[in-house]
Amino acid sequence: MARPILPLVLDRVSLDIGGTRIVSDFTLRLEPGQRTVVVGANGAGKSMLLRLCHGLVAPTGGSIAWNGDPAGRQAMVFQRPSMLRRAALDNVAYGLKLRGVPRAEREARAAEMLARVGLSHIARRPARVLSGGEQQRVALARAWALAPEILFLDEPTASLDPGAARAVEDIVLAMASEGTRIVMTTHNLGQARRIADEIVFVDKGRIAETAPSDRFFTAPATPAARAFLKGELPW
Repeated sequence: MARPILPLVLDRVSLDIGGTRIVSDFTLRLEPGQRTVVVGANGAGKSMLLRLCHGLVAPTGGSIAWNGDPAGRQAMVFQRPSMLRRAALDNVAYGLKLRGVPRAEREARAAEMLARVGLSHIARRPARVLSGGEQQRVALARAWALAPEILFLDEPTASLDPGAARAVEDIVLAMASEGTRIVMTTHNLGQARRIADEIVFVDKGRIAETAPSDRFFTAPATPAARAFLKGELPW
């Protein structure tokens, strides 16, 4: 059996781009089993935290260490998912094809995952003509089909109406119930309350606070977090 990839440990991670410090001293430990929601003002560094964790961006300082080899065992879903120029079913099956899964098996698995996100009826429809909410559910089905140990979600409901957003939340919670570790950014504090076991609060390129969700919302430890929860602008 492959060694679990978690915990994921960030130790004093920093990132400079074009001579400008984007994030500083990101220190975080992601253990199995929790649902972590990352909150903070626009531009605070939430998305960059996920990109660093997922390996899309390499840090210029500090270290990011997995417990085991993360190749093929983590996934990320973006605010605006990228859809291939093919049917929804084929979009879900594509990742399985890259894994070398036989065609009959991957098509059956893709169909199963579309059913689980409530989209069996659009399986043969071109993915790029689907609504934003449907595309996001296809993206989640594509990730779910790979059975990742950890899933990073960057503002997955930011452009969706309340009904579509709630459908996405339900899928995320279902994935978590099956053992996928969830790390998600959101600007919606109601959503954060519904999903999070743990809150990571990012402020001005730093992780200012990490706390259990109930404690963060009732008794935030830092002045910056208290101001953020009151809706005060960060300047």
